[in-house]
Amino acid sequence: MSRPSLAVTPNLGWWGRAYFAAQAVAGLCWWAAVFVSPPVREATLGRLDPLAVAAFDIPLFVVCSAVAAFGVKAAAVVATGWTAVVAIALAVFATVFSEAGLGVLMMLAAAACSAVALCCVLLGRLPTEWIVRGPFAFRPADEQRGVTAHVGATLGQMALFWGFFLLVVPVVISWLEQRWLVSLALPPLSGVIGVGILVLASCLGVASAVTMSSRGSGTPLPSAMPNRLVIAGPYRWVRNPMAVAGITQGVGVGLILGSWLVIAYALIGSLLWNYAVRPLEETDLENRFGAEFRHYRDSVRCWIPSVRRN
Repeated sequence: MSRPSLAVTPNLGWWGRAYFAAQAVAGLCWWAAVFVSPPVREATLGRLDPLAVAAFDIPLFVVCSAVAAFGVKAAAVVATGWTAVVAIALAVFATVFSEAGLGVLMMLAAAACSAVALCCVLLGRLPTEWIVRGPFAFRPADEQRGVTAHVGATLGQMALFWGFFLLVVPVVISWLEQRWLVSLALPPLSGVIGVGILVLASCLGVASAVTMSSRGSGTPLPSAMPNRLVIAGPYRWVRNPMAVAGITQGVGVGLILGSWLVIAYALIGSLLWNYAVRPLEETDLENRFGAEFRHYRDSVRCWIPSVRRN
């Protein structure tokens, strides 16, 4: 069985440097706003002394980001590391004191973007192949286990993943949203609409999982992938119905909890899956199933349901 090959990607170093330049400018503007606007200072730093924070943050965040924009890798490492430390420390502070919630969201976003930019500066690309290493490497399932075993394993996987990503994580995010005082009021019927969306998306998820495991002789996990290309059930209308179901479920849970952060969590997950995981998965499928998969890929869209053209 051949391993999925890595697609040729352009050198992204320039984009990484551009991001650090933008981060330096944004950081400088934010510090200017902190010192001239009490509401900005309160929303992003709470009771923290801005002079004490600035003494460290301006050289390690603003200046290092500016230097990293010129391609200095050590500066990019320092800026990224410092951003991560500040994001974690500020999150702990905001959770304990219910202050500086907006600052936490800003620094968490900056930490994630800085990590991506650092990969661009150091490697010239995004090493998405790291996602499918070790226990998550693509491997075909053992066909000798039989359909019942594969369906049972799939349902067990779904219970674990749904319990964690659709219950534990959203509840924690919603609680932090309230604790950090960054919640927003959603329309009155959001909860009812969320229940309907969750039920429909869950039905799609179960139907897709059972179809994959029963027809493909495998499970949705990369470490036990189907041995046959599945073009049946929901897979006739959309290439990745389980991903569509999972993301839609996340939005439904966010509406039920009245949490815009949970909805954002689901949408960010869709971007990560589409741009980081899906290309690797489809490369593996093309390597294993060749022209059959290419015809399927060209006939059925990834996200928007379509009638398959034979």
